[in-house]
Amino acid sequence: MNIKEYIESGVLEAFVLGAVSEAEERELMQLRKQYAEVDKTLAELEGDMERIAQYMAVPPPPDMFERIEGSLNDLVIIPENRIVKPVDREWKQKAQPDPQSRYIEVEAESNYMRLHKNWKWVFAAVFVLGKIFLACAIYFYLESRQAQQQVQELKTENKSLRAR
Repeated sequence: MNIKEYIESGVLEAFVLGAVSEAEERELMQLRKQYAEVDKTLAELEGDMERIAQYMAVPPPPDMFERIEGSLNDLVIIPENRIVKPVDREWKQKAQPDPQSRYIEVEAESNYMRLHKNWKWVFAAVFVLGKIFLACAIYFYLESRQAQQQVQELKTENKSLRAR
């Protein structure tokens, strides 16, 4: 087997990208142990992929870790699988009396979404206008269809008069 041809065949690149079969991977691992040139080329390709990944990486905002950590610290799961939030964030710095007294259980009163009264009127108006526009569209469609039928009748009548 010619090692230079094997290296140039693209199998190493496919391996680095994770696009080889198990048989090809086993063969490559054997060749990597046997030939230092294969090992060196594979290490170079892996280094190149790492540099490309680092070059294209988008760093998170500087305070992202603190925000995530704060959000996680604010949520506590209790045994009944309900999520509770602390009453006061500064409570952590103060002396901590009874652990049950520093949390408020969060339960929804209903499953319905609440809207301001003005939005209810807006939604009602949009609904009514939609129905009006639908009725107008149907009316004008039927009128247009009737007009097209009349035009067709007039054309046939006109052809019959010319034929005489």
